[in-house]
Amino acid sequence: MGNILDKFKLDGKVAWITGASYGLGLAYALAFAEAGAKIVFNDINQDLVDKGLAAYKEAGVEVYGAVCDVTNEEQVQKFVADVKANVGSIDILVNNAGIIKRIPMTEMTLQQWNQVIDVDLTGPFICSKAVLPDMIEKQSGKIINACSMMSELGRETVSAYAAAKGGLKMLTKNICSEYGQYNIQCNAIGPGYIATPQTAPLREKQADGSMHPFDRFIRSKTPAQRWGQTEDLMGLAVFLASEASDFINGQVVYIDGGILAYIGQDPNNLDESKFADVD
Repeated sequence: MGNILDKFKLDGKVAWITGASYGLGLAYALAFAEAGAKIVFNDINQDLVDKGLAAYKEAGVEVYGAVCDVTNEEQVQKFVADVKANVGSIDILVNNAGIIKRIPMTEMTLQQWNQVIDVDLTGPFICSKAVLPDMIEKQSGKIINACSMMSELGRETVSAYAAAKGGLKMLTKNICSEYGQYNIQCNAIGPGYIATPQTAPLREKQADGSMHPFDRFIRSKTPAQRWGQTEDLMGLAVFLASEASDFINGQVVYIDGGILAYIGQDPNNLDESKFADVD
């Protein structure tokens, strides 16, 4: 059987993480690099690609990065061909690129709706379609989709995002259904509320020293009573990209501190004194 930890290694694998110039995509990529993978990434413009290249350089990770719009099939096909020529055929795809527009449904334009659907749902379709032929030929491949708690729950002002993430959950299951016979696994990660620079304003103390109302709301809905950290996602990403998950297919794994299992408590009953500040 050998060392069980060897099954989690990604030595020599080529991993493409879309939109991985910063945030969760960058975290996934750094985790894969630590596990031995070769990292490639794209982003929507050169400024973001340069930002990503600088971040990887600072982390001591060699990467291949280029501009590519995941909603443009011609660009995606060219990117995949360039990666194959310069790095190798893609073994692991993480459909991480995504956007959200918080607009009430009756106020959202069709253009805004289409933009969210295009990036969050059509983009993963285009990128998966581009890498599947080589995965089929190799009889091996991993596709990881970035789902969300909104793949299961609705919430005000995020109709397009929830629709896209619900669709992405079903695309995950369908890729599994069509291509599992070729030893290709397609699963998804559904993050809960993660402490990032983008969510920092929602966790700032109020002028009177009390918790931000949204921070209090999230903690009251989370059995762990804390926000997630990017590190909480990295182990699962490596697992789903590795040989250790070869018989797991078509699943969405939620890393949410238990939110989806819990009806929540009265936010007014929270004991603020026991909460550590989260950067």
